[in-house]
Amino acid sequence: MASNPDPEGGLPPAVILTGPTAAGKTAVAQMLYDRFPVHLISVDSAQVYRGLDIGSAKPDAAFLERYPHELIDLRCPEQSYSAADFAADAEAAMRRAAATGRIPVLVGGTVLYLRALLYGLDPLPAADPALRERLRRRAERDGWVSLHAELARLDPATAARIRPSDPQRLQRAMEVLELTGRGLAAHHSGPRRPRFRTLRLVLTPADRTELHRRIERRFAAMLEAGLVDEVRALRRRAGLRADHPAMRAVGYRQVWQYLDGAFDRSVLIARAGAATRQLAKRQLTALRKFSDALWYDPNRIGSCAVIDSQVRDFMRALAVGRNVRFP
Repeated sequence: MASNPDPEGGLPPAVILTGPTAAGKTAVAQMLYDRFPVHLISVDSAQVYRGLDIGSAKPDAAFLERYPHELIDLRCPEQSYSAADFAADAEAAMRRAAATGRIPVLVGGTVLYLRALLYGLDPLPAADPALRERLRRRAERDGWVSLHAELARLDPATAARIRPSDPQRLQRAMEVLELTGRGLAAHHSGPRRPRFRTLRLVLTPADRTELHRRIERRFAAMLEAGLVDEVRALRRRAGLRADHPAMRAVGYRQVWQYLDGAFDRSVLIARAGAATRQLAKRQLTALRKFSDALWYDPNRIGSCAVIDSQVRDFMRALAVGRNVRFP
């Protein structure tokens, strides 16, 4: 089912291929690239960082040469990358795709990025590095739980949506509050129409236990592939700290703590697994709010054929009356 776009958005139509971590999105993206004139655009908040390869499940160089993705390896891990940055970069990538007669396929599970691109963002003040550093030092001294309690007192609506264990979002909420005198909730302008036409595909095993097994197998494979050595190399980078956004990514945070000697390898596996399952749960909760989305189980026989048919119909509808290249 395609969404009804805002005709003033000015962005080309796109396929959204999303789902929780470890659901098998890359394999389906590969299938679509083989069968249709598509342009793959990554929607992954960890894969934007250079050097975060194994733990982000980033496709390797050989795969990317055969199946190129935009918006991978955009930043050094010391740098920040926001939803607004993603929206601007993705808009440019979508227009490049359309200029070559290809349909953008937005593939990835960072729902915050998808929503920023699809619906736009409310105007907010730019990041203030000095203020962020003061907030970080306060958190080091008093704990993020203390900052969350202050946010709950001053902006309860925003605090209710942010966990004390999510320092990146908590820091941003406190930053906006201090810069504007108003909480994030006061800046929201309400529901918006989508900015471009979409076919929204959500990929996830219907059996939650199967998703958890996939998560467990994938993290074991990451450890076997050298994830600990990857994080060890990242720790040697001048200026990179555990509280940088890149190092707060699931998996990287737990391995960093392991290398600090906080716990042994068995606890690392348990903690990383629990954190990844929690991430998948949050992703699924956010995706259930996506209207007009079609959900598919990658383990169900025939799912790929149905996805193929949905994408084919979507592209044929776009081709009517347009000079769109279609097989």
